[in-house]
Amino acid sequence: MKMSAIFPARLDALASVVALLERFCAAGGVGHDDRLRLNLVIEELFTNTVRHGHGRDSEAPVWIGLGESSSQLTLEIEDTAPPYNPFARKVAVDVPLEERRIGGLGVHLARELSARSEYAYIFGRNCVRLQLPRDA
Repeated sequence: MKMSAIFPARLDALASVVALLERFCAAGGVGHDDRLRLNLVIEELFTNTVRHGHGRDSEAPVWIGLGESSSQLTLEIEDTAPPYNPFARKVAVDVPLEERRIGGLGVHLARELSARSEYAYIFGRNCVRLQLPRDA
């Protein structure tokens, strides 16, 4: 099953993004733990698109696609913000907190929760694709 929608790059659209996620999870029989992981990842990436990609709320489109199979969940997010690979920066989680650079932990967590993470800049769009393993 697949489900997708387009949202404006606005923080107040996050409630609609989460509503899409809830409809998808209900229709696909996605369990509670998988729903929580997917919610965390989608909120992090959407919020980063608005705050960092576009720099503020805007009417620029953000495409979100969700898919599921018996073994994995797929999340795709595309936006028209300037090119930026969120997975290029490695977060130094093995150094003391006071020595770490600020930021990047949310994307690091999203990548760690995923079995596969991909980024491409295609036809003027940042394209992020994550595959999250389903709970057994």
